Amino acid sequence: MKDFILPPKDWDMGTPLKTGAPVSLTIDGFAVTVPEGTSVMRAAAEMGLRIPKLCASDNIEAFGSCRLCVVEIEGRRGTPASCTTPVAEGMVVHTQSSRVKKIRRGVMELYVSDHPLDCLTCSANGDCELQDMAGMVGLRDVRYAAGENHYARTSGTLAQGDRRARAPEGEANPRYIPKDDSNPYFTYDPSKCIVCSRCVRACEEVQGTFALTIEGRGFESRVSAGAAGDDFLTSDCVSCGACVQACPTATLQEKSVAELGTPDRSVITTCAYCGVGCSFKAELNGDELVRMTPYRHGKANRGHSCVKGRFAYGYAAHKDRILNPMIRERIEDPWREVSWEEALSFAATKMRGIQDAHGKKSIGVITSSRCTNEETFLVQKLARAVFGNNNTDTCARVCHSPTGYGLGQTFGTSAGTQDFDSVEHTDVVIVIGANPTDGHPVFASRLKKRLRQGAKLIVIDPRRIDLVKSPHVQAAHHLPLRPGTNVAVVTALAHVIVTEGLFDEAFIRERCDWDEFLAYAEFVKDPRHAPEANEMLTGVPSAELRAAARTFATGGNGAIYYGLGVTEHSQGSTTVMGIANLAMLTGNIGRPGVGVNPLRGQNNVQGSCDMGSFPHELPGYRHVKNADVREIFESLWGVEIDPEPGLRIPNMLDAAVDGTFRGLYCQGEDILQSDPDTKHVAAGLAAMDCVIVHDLFLNETANYAHVFLPGSSFLEKDGTFTNAERRINRVRKVMAPRNGYEDWEVTQALANAMGAEWHYTHPAQIMEEIAATTPSFAGVDYALLEEKGSVQWPCNAAHPEGTPLMHVDGFVRGKGRFIVTEYVATDEKTGPRFPLLLTTGRILSQYNVGAQTRRTANVVWHGQDELEIHPHDAENRGLKTGDWVKIASRSGETTLRALVTDRVSPGVVYTTFHHPDTQAHVSTTDYSDWATNCPEYKVTAVQVSQSNGPSEWQEDYAAQAEMARRILPAAE
Repeated sequence: MKDFILPPKDWDMGTPLKTGAPVSLTIDGFAVTVPEGTSVMRAAAEMGLRIPKLCASDNIEAFGSCRLCVVEIEGRRGTPASCTTPVAEGMVVHTQSSRVKKIRRGVMELYVSDHPLDCLTCSANGDCELQDMAGMVGLRDVRYAAGENHYARTSGTLAQGDRRARAPEGEANPRYIPKDDSNPYFTYDPSKCIVCSRCVRACEEVQGTFALTIEGRGFESRVSAGAAGDDFLTSDCVSCGACVQACPTATLQEKSVAELGTPDRSVITTCAYCGVGCSFKAELNGDELVRMTPYRHGKANRGHSCVKGRFAYGYAAHKDRILNPMIRERIEDPWREVSWEEALSFAATKMRGIQDAHGKKSIGVITSSRCTNEETFLVQKLARAVFGNNNTDTCARVCHSPTGYGLGQTFGTSAGTQDFDSVEHTDVVIVIGANPTDGHPVFASRLKKRLRQGAKLIVIDPRRIDLVKSPHVQAAHHLPLRPGTNVAVVTALAHVIVTEGLFDEAFIRERCDWDEFLAYAEFVKDPRHAPEANEMLTGVPSAELRAAARTFATGGNGAIYYGLGVTEHSQGSTTVMGIANLAMLTGNIGRPGVGVNPLRGQNNVQGSCDMGSFPHELPGYRHVKNADVREIFESLWGVEIDPEPGLRIPNMLDAAVDGTFRGLYCQGEDILQSDPDTKHVAAGLAAMDCVIVHDLFLNETANYAHVFLPGSSFLEKDGTFTNAERRINRVRKVMAPRNGYEDWEVTQALANAMGAEWHYTHPAQIMEEIAATTPSFAGVDYALLEEKGSVQWPCNAAHPEGTPLMHVDGFVRGKGRFIVTEYVATDEKTGPRFPLLLTTGRILSQYNVGAQTRRTANVVWHGQDELEIHPHDAENRGLKTGDWVKIASRSGETTLRALVTDRVSPGVVYTTFHHPDTQAHVSTTDYSDWATNCPEYKVTAVQVSQSNGPSEWQEDYAAQAEMARRILPAAE
């Protein structure tokens, strides 16, 4: 009897995994038991037997077109395709009979008869499934005579002896279609296409864009992107790479592979873009990165990717990258390159001098949501253990700080409740204030797949985002609310659920505080919260809102996903609590397919919060006023921790203008571009005596810096990121840091220059310290992460393998807490001077302030910020698409190009903030969330008018930036 052989971890198993009752069968004499519904192909693979295939892959449904995987089954006629044939009890399968071998060789002969034999010079050489399968079936000759084919007669062959390529001099092949290299990252070569349809099916089933199709019939069949005249760049293709990943030949091929060669080794790491936290294989030749491919066993992305993670990694080697430390006495001076020792000594002397003159609370830090947990932990430790204060904050202040507050108050923990796999079990989804197809595209693909399977969608957003209607996906309800009225809409939904008796009384009695529910129910039943009473305020038709509430309350498993369109408001925390109320009202907590799920913006914004980056909380969301918590850190660090909360970012800037806050260490954040009221941010930075910027590039904040410490990219470091589902993923060093040091080493060096005695030699030691001090990370170490791939906190003695779903048997705080959510109108109001409302967001190809993506070929899709304006508002102002427009608010003004579209409602305009030459946030105000100071980016009263080009402020800003970025030649 043959030993049972486990297939290699990276094997493509041919068809998707199934679940069901066990079924036993025999394949080539060996017994195997698999779940009901499993294909014969996968059953064979499970026991280590590979059946040849070309059209099958385990991330798409079986297709059965290539006929290479045929087998014989005792008692059945013919030779069925093993990929489309499900197993049956007692089935006896033969995969290597002489009959099927002959058929496979014949099939392969047909494929090769219309395929150029330039294998040695082909970019897929060594990574070509057609080549592999030809060898696997034993193809040794092609007996077909020369005939019609689809490749060039004069090139693309192995040798002059290939008789199929011979043609009269200069004669062209009328069937040959030239290679499409319009996409900046990959090419499409129709001459090498075997029409397996894997790319088309990946685009449909995995990505959900439906950009590709097979056009023509028979011998004329070929892959087509878009309509006639389209190429891959102009089509609906979103460049996620799923088609390239699926292609078994060089038909769809990364340009980087063609240029740099087939990679020979790989390192598993985690993407450094959005909060989905996709796992990737960084594939290299030596130390040269060739490509990033999504890791099939990544639990967040399940082998899928987006254009940013898949292709936009070139910024790490961009010419703008600063690799040497620089210092200057005044921001008017040019930069001077110095050694690491001199730069750190200069910085330490400056910061200590400020404290000596102005007190220990006169300096602080901003941690980075793009850096690792370990690096962020050290930066907040620098503030608390070395600076001696709690002046530490992070970018979550301006994005998801209301999530931390709102969910902490209602559920008892400051994070989402589910894993991403949970969406596969949902029946009704609310997406509020989020645009997943642009901001979190890999999650969006999983969501769209579930919607195509029949789940219903409710979109609450001022814009008509892609999810409202796109191929094979349409929202059951779109509630296009007026910006700033989130609380009124969410409370109106609760009003319908309570007054119509649609709430889950059993869940509420068991899991929540009943008296608090009764008080809340009395509040929402008030007729002033009815949809009809709020229709004029919110702009949402009352009948549509009532229908949406009924759909969510009665539709089965209900999940809520939200983004910055919820949190970046003056009532952001109130809306988060209102969303939590909705989930508890309907019993949608504590099982797969439900929950409250914040879609985090940056790769480690969850981790930066977990690590104690807020000025009032130590790691693990424990308040600094608690002596027992402080004692844990004091005993380990050997210092006394200030019991008073420190300054938030807005407070730091206010204090800087007032003259009491004088020094800042800012790691991996660009507050001058990302934070609101750009003029105020600039004034605060200019007032400081020492600003230390630790980053990859001279960003906008560095215009006001005195010390620049070069950073390391995610490819150059070890550590961990924590994604939006609380998943702790390993980041592994792919190459040596180009600046010489990982970011945690730089922070340690600065701390030691200021008198600390830190002696970490690897991030694993920092994680040990995190685990020793932070209960939710108590069971986390690198050995566990290597074994499990990733874990979700809390990971401790009670949950040694992590916690995919929160609040299963009870809430972290005990009983769920209903909180009254009274709508309070923002102070930012429209009027005759500023009649429109500006709201902001992101676009698929760019990321945050664009420092990374603007330095890649992604600019081909989005080279500048544009202002979306409704045709009605545009006509009133004499505007058309492409015109320069000025957008002015009470805070400032800027100019950009107009895009006339009905995606936005009349009275609402929308733009992105990816490009510093626009500086969209010069228009946003300093209004903020009542509980957390999260800025109100999503509601700014503005006027839009015609313009001749950049404003005077923009010109002044550009001139100052140019002056601030001067670097003296090394000799000087």
